[in-house]
Amino acid sequence: MLKTALKPRWIAGLVFAIVISGVFVLLSQWQFGRSTQPEAPVSSGTEESKPLISVLQPGDFFHGSVADQMVTAKGSYDPDKQVLVPGRLNDGATGYWVVSAFAVQDAPVLSGVGASPRTWIPVARGWVADTAEAGAPPSGVIELTGRLLPSEAPLPNTAPESGFATAVSVAELINVWEVSSYPGFVAATSEMAGGADVSAAAAGSELKPLRIGPQPPAQQVNWLNLFYSVEWIVFAGFALFIWWRMVKDDYRRDLEDDEDDDHGQHHDNSGPPEQSSPSEQKVQP
Repeated sequence: MLKTALKPRWIAGLVFAIVISGVFVLLSQWQFGRSTQPEAPVSSGTEESKPLISVLQPGDFFHGSVADQMVTAKGSYDPDKQVLVPGRLNDGATGYWVVSAFAVQDAPVLSGVGASPRTWIPVARGWVADTAEAGAPPSGVIELTGRLLPSEAPLPNTAPESGFATAVSVAELINVWEVSSYPGFVAATSEMAGGADVSAAAAGSELKPLRIGPQPPAQQVNWLNLFYSVEWIVFAGFALFIWWRMVKDDYRRDLEDDEDDDHGQHHDNSGPPEQSSPSEQKVQP
């Protein structure tokens, strides 16, 4: 069959089939790329800072629509309400998030909750490699800007040491701080006190800024495009199969032609038996 496949016409056919299959594979890749395109995000304006007290209310459920929203708030930190969250990465190094309790000015107060008639929100102020570098939060009235994020889940069956937390979990922190809190936390990007920058990005700060960006939009699968992607792969294989089948049929025809030729030669060589002439026959008396 190899001899048949090496005929010039079938070599040309193989080249044509490979080209056609390559085109089908490219079409399959294009359809597959379209099947996993990111979902077009709704214009939510998360990068436009909004007052925290207008975006989220204490005691409410944390809606996904407010996640990643840049917010602003005015208030003050309590130096006695600060924890370190271990196991946080920054440029490949493992360290700690410094999380401080921030009393939000003009925020609604939940009655009967906490010892202080104020509402707080945890603020992840920055990252440190060593616990000794954490330092106390800035004092005075702070103008805070940061990204609003949902509360993390605490690590199960884990009791943190004093001054530490397993995660930036509102449920865990309010039990330690004994305050009423918003159902989320803020990753600080800017902290201003009396016109001076006191954030982790300020010169001389031992904290390193977190630089948490918005989460990428969720991807949706277009099953029709995914089906077309598989379909083009099938077509690519079918093109090569057609070439192979045509070569096989040609090979069988060659075999049949060879058998016919052999049968004809055998028929020519096998004539009727020779007969003796009458003169050679003996006459019996």
